[in-house]
Amino acid sequence: MTLFKNEFPILEFDDRKDAVINPNHEDLDLKLPRKCVYAFLSNHIDEYAANNKAIKVSEFVSATKVYPVYVIDYKGEKVTLAQAPVGSAAAAQFMDWLISYGVREIISAGTCGALVDIDEGVFLIPTRALRDEGASYHYMAPSRFVEIDRRAISSIRSALFERGISYVETTTWTTDGFYRETKDFVKYRIEEGCQVVEMECASLAAVASFRDVIWGEILFTADTLSDPHNYDQRNWAEDSFAFALELCLDSVINIGKK
Repeated sequence: MTLFKNEFPILEFDDRKDAVINPNHEDLDLKLPRKCVYAFLSNHIDEYAANNKAIKVSEFVSATKVYPVYVIDYKGEKVTLAQAPVGSAAAAQFMDWLISYGVREIISAGTCGALVDIDEGVFLIPTRALRDEGASYHYMAPSRFVEIDRRAISSIRSALFERGISYVETTTWTTDGFYRETKDFVKYRIEEGCQVVEMECASLAAVASFRDVIWGEILFTADTLSDPHNYDQRNWAEDSFAFALELCLDSVINIGKK
């Protein structure tokens, strides 16, 4: 076990698995299904749970909000279902908690901003993420990119193919500075191969790698930054949320199938 020190604190990393406060420190009597949909899909999570006889089995309590944790039956599989909070630190904390209580195969979904000319509501599979946020550096030694688990990517591809949905595989820019996406940074990230921007992908990929679980994500385009002089939030891809949740469910039950 090693603590790697650096002049800059964000680049310091301790590879020890055990911490002063571990994610299961509450020692709850809780065993979650290994398959999990952990999605940035607003009220669609609770609506889906209410309409599909989900069972609320626990709660994740943060300082500002309580997040229900459900278990549902989907195509003969038990699946954990939870709404993910926006932002790398919060999303990483909750997912680490879910993992500590039994989750092992996770698919997320959420919106992203288009950096290049991509229509609203286009589905994308991130294959790697540029680590321009903070949480991933607590779970993985410094690097510019983090790769997404190929097993999760394969399961998402299959789900999209089965439904006849076209998609784009891409590199994503993960940032925790929503209001610091400057014109020069957008240009720079495009030059590095990023086509979209969001706020959690790199962090969740790092958590999954550190905890040795499978994680992948379905993104769909909402706003666009492709014209640096005319930001357009469009309709925030509102029409794609419910369908994205179904794609997550299809993807997570595909994991491990031949």
